[in-house]
Amino acid sequence: MKKKIIYWLPRILTILFILFISIFALDVFSDGHTFPTILLALLMHLIPGFALLILLLIAWKWEKIGGILFILLAIIFTIWFNLYRDVISFLIIGLPVLAVGILFLISAKLNKNKK
Repeated sequence: MKKKIIYWLPRILTILFILFISIFALDVFSDGHTFPTILLALLMHLIPGFALLILLLIAWKWEKIGGILFILLAIIFTIWFNLYRDVISFLIIGLPVLAVGILFLISAKLNKNKK
C-alpha cells in the first residue's frame, strides 16, 4: 500500500502542478488582439507546461533519472526566477518541483528493493 502511494503521489502532484502552471496562460485572452496573436501567446505561455509534461513522461519511465531531473529543475527555477528572494514564491513554484523529484527518487528506491 505504501509503495503504491509513493508510486502515484509524484505523478499526481506533477499533473496538478502542470495544470496550476498552465492556468497562468489564460492571461493572454484580452480584448483587442487577433486570433493568431492570441494563439501564439498561448503557445508561448504553455511552454513550461509542455516541458514539465515531457519531464513527467521521462520520470514515469525512468524514475531515478526523472527524480534527478526534477531536482535539477527545482534548482534552476530557484536561481532563474530568483525564488530565493521570496519565500512564498519558492513555496509555490520551487518546493513542489523539489518534492516531486525526491518522491520519484524514493519510489525508484522502493521499486528497486522490490525487484
